[in-house]
Amino acid sequence: MNAVTTRGALLAALACVLVGGSFTANSVLGDYPYAGGQFLRYALACLLLIPLAGRGAAAKLRSLPPRPWARLALLAAVGMVGFNLAVLAAERTAEPAVPGVFVGCAPVVVGVLVPLLDGRRPQRAVLYGASAVAVGAFTVQGWGRTDGAGLAFSLCALVGEVGFAVLAVPVLRPLGPRLLSATVCGVAAVESAAAGLLLDGSGWLRRPDGVEAAALLWQAAVVTVIGFVCWYMGMQRIGAERATLFSGLIPVAAACTAPLVGTGSYGAAQAVGSALVGAGVALGSSALGVPVRLRRSRVLPERAGTSPGGGTDVLAETPNR
Repeated sequence: MNAVTTRGALLAALACVLVGGSFTANSVLGDYPYAGGQFLRYALACLLLIPLAGRGAAAKLRSLPPRPWARLALLAAVGMVGFNLAVLAAERTAEPAVPGVFVGCAPVVVGVLVPLLDGRRPQRAVLYGASAVAVGAFTVQGWGRTDGAGLAFSLCALVGEVGFAVLAVPVLRPLGPRLLSATVCGVAAVESAAAGLLLDGSGWLRRPDGVEAAALLWQAAVVTVIGFVCWYMGMQRIGAERATLFSGLIPVAAACTAPLVGTGSYGAAQAVGSALVGAGVALGSSALGVPVRLRRSRVLPERAGTSPGGGTDVLAETPNR
């Protein structure tokens, strides 16, 4: 891999590791209103990201036509607020591994969908790598009990995971990673507030206690600000297809940190699954020497590519995006 690709891979990997290691923060927010927590998280992240957006940020936003704004609203609704709500709803009737397995299939879907939307064929190396990542994620997490509702909401979580990458592709180039992250966080905060008022009424927001405040601050400043910027910087360099391969690191990071917080253990299945994820990422990202050729994209520059019972419940606290 060249220097640009290497940096992109490292940035995408760091973003996914941050998400996968966020279980401790999630575990202390179980009693906090969902929409209120999302509002505080994204609003604070937006405020932290605004100074990093760069010169001319306001002018760029004012010059955006209505269609990109609609895409940004959909990205926030589907890939952020909707994704987290779908995971929460799925875990009411399904064991946490079930939505985790569905989300682990995102690299395969993105590996097919993004090239087709860009008018080219999916790359075999990416698809082979994505398949290995999906199998590895399943091996790490295992499967669990569920019902029809759990499966349906898990499928919605998969749609949200895919949307978080695919919907960002056309707006990443004009806005850049920092301004894009700040904008979608601001939009997600507004959408979370609206959802809270509709679903929870006056109880949608309350003052968090000290532990909850620390968890929300961690999610906003580290998982969202650093994670989002790194994710979109990585995607800008290596494309959505290859960047999404690194989402397989989310359950791996969760499996590695689970023993530290008492939510699971790291055994032979997790080791085998982690190896499969690593092999899939290496294959799909061309680190094994398999060329992944991308035609010039209509969206991003050529040099950058085109672009959340059977095993340990390492997704017992599925990370919020």
